[in-house]
Amino acid sequence: MSLITLLREGAAAEPDEPLIVSPERALSYAEALTRCEALARGLLARSIDRFACAITDAVELLPLLCASSAVGAEACVYPADADESLINDYLVMFDHRVIVSDRPLDHASAKVISVADLATDEGALPPPPAVSPTLILTTGTTGRARGVRHDWSRLVAAMRHSDDQPGARWLLAYNLNQFAGTQILLHVLASRATLVAPKSTHVRDAVAAVKELGVTHVSATPTFWRFFTGLIDPATARDMTLRQITLGGEAVPSALLDSLARLFPQARISQIYGATEFGMVGSVRDGRSGLPASVLDRGDDSDVQVRIIDGEIHLRSRVGMLGYYGEPDAGNEWRATGDLVRVEGDRIIFVGRASETINVGGVKVHPLPVEEAAGRVSGVALVRAYGRPSPVTGQIVALDVILRPDADPRKVEDEIRTACSALLPAAQPRRIRFVDHIETRGNKVARISTR
Repeated sequence: MSLITLLREGAAAEPDEPLIVSPERALSYAEALTRCEALARGLLARSIDRFACAITDAVELLPLLCASSAVGAEACVYPADADESLINDYLVMFDHRVIVSDRPLDHASAKVISVADLATDEGALPPPPAVSPTLILTTGTTGRARGVRHDWSRLVAAMRHSDDQPGARWLLAYNLNQFAGTQILLHVLASRATLVAPKSTHVRDAVAAVKELGVTHVSATPTFWRFFTGLIDPATARDMTLRQITLGGEAVPSALLDSLARLFPQARISQIYGATEFGMVGSVRDGRSGLPASVLDRGDDSDVQVRIIDGEIHLRSRVGMLGYYGEPDAGNEWRATGDLVRVEGDRIIFVGRASETINVGGVKVHPLPVEEAAGRVSGVALVRAYGRPSPVTGQIVALDVILRPDADPRKVEDEIRTACSALLPAAQPRRIRFVDHIETRGNKVARISTR
């Protein structure tokens, strides 16, 4: 079963239900299927077997992805905000010779086809292929983005059972170039729910979509939720119709869980752990940070197995990627994730990424505990901890901090130092900088090393 199968089943059962809505327009299941099949015929007529998608409008992109699965063409979605330079980089990295776009582009190394021109009503469609490849990009928050080869049929088979109530409306808080975004798309199609696309990727537009378009379910990163909660007050939260809040893609601070529980007492709050390469690993709803240690006890028949080696999570997945683009198939082998953890009782607590560790005079400091301590200060909207070079200790801990409105910088700095005083002496921030912007990619804090 693939995307096109899910769409056809949804169109047969609920033809007039909205599949995707945005502030400007909407597509029902039946309308999306008609559009999808016209695009699929266009891919066949032009003999396109792999292509890049440079599309800003999710209402245009969703039928195109379903069309690619209908004919077995490998689609790769570029970030919606990718500029000409980044598009050029991706074209070279992933050997794309065709781009389907909804805006004017000019790239000498690839043929640009308008999504409007691709669609055609002429020609018959074959049965869905057994293999429906797709190439999903990593967000590149810790370095160069990579292309991860997946098969839509495997992704559909790995989906968890949905217990959504009728009329569920899922916000598209992740872009469809992200693995988490494709997971939400699959979930919406399988449960015959509605996908709500905000005006842009800015969190302020996401807040507007939740309020104005009746969103009931939101899955997003902790960074997204920190910005989201900073833009609303308790009265606004009470007027929202949220029934499900999900956090994933980054370690989840316990203070953020507490804040969401206070603002949305009617909503169920879940945390998920997964990766573009491995698929969904686990989900918890008990309000505590981290994963239950019981995930380490999974048997060989599990879709994803988990173990910890030298403080780092290793995974083995039967439903994950086929491999990285340009490399041999991955096979069902154990692979290091780069996620560093510690076990506390019955809980696996995330402490950071191996690539982010700060070496202060031979003492390893992980940014996440520092960020969580600083993030508990009431005047802090978002914080990023990183290492800066030091001629004495090798590195020192530095913080970039975005203040909440009306916060007193001097008071916040004093409270941050006090909050971090319970950590290792080496973890004390030697430099605190107040900034207006912290770089994010896919609504995750960018973790590329700062120099």
